[in-house]
Amino acid sequence: MTTGLRERKKADTRAALAAAVLRLSVEKGFEHVTVEEVAAAADVSYRTFFNHFGSKEEALLLPDGADRIRLADRLAEQDPAVPVLAALRAAMQEDLARVQDDASTWRARFSVIAATPALLPRLVELSATDERALAESVAARTGADVDTDLHPVLVAAVVSAAVRAAFLRWHGGDRPLAAVVDEALDAVAAGLPTPTREKKVQ
Repeated sequence: MTTGLRERKKADTRAALAAAVLRLSVEKGFEHVTVEEVAAAADVSYRTFFNHFGSKEEALLLPDGADRIRLADRLAEQDPAVPVLAALRAAMQEDLARVQDDASTWRARFSVIAATPALLPRLVELSATDERALAESVAARTGADVDTDLHPVLVAAVVSAAVRAAFLRWHGGDRPLAAVVDEALDAVAAGLPTPTREKKVQ
């Protein structure tokens, strides 16, 4: 589907605001950044900021906006004949590639988040909402009841935790994000075996 001019301009403005809040947060600390400063840096009005984001926290944590496409949505688009874990891997690829292509920006965002404890409640809230949506998508795919069956809730929780751990490892390393996520999901699929390491010869 071809994106219309209005939608492209809206996306460009949202991206400029997200970039501004990140840049200012890196420069002076997130808690010292105001919405007025973000709007000015993006060359838009204060009111325009709130046409795209509900708060500066949202602009930092959800740069694509609150109505972004989530993993749960991408999972729903996968072939229903594909096993859940394989379908989840496929559903992640587009977003993982996008993050990898803009690695410096995402690593800067993670650094700001790590340095700002006040963001934790919002992060927990977002994670819980996304996990619930993913559990519902898994349930729809498998015919389970998300309110009474353990499987969809457990899949969502375990996969979410594995991806979070992979992002933390990627943030501090130099391996491709998709490879780190694959390693995390492989470990989950294998039942989290204890890795064996050869002892160094003294």
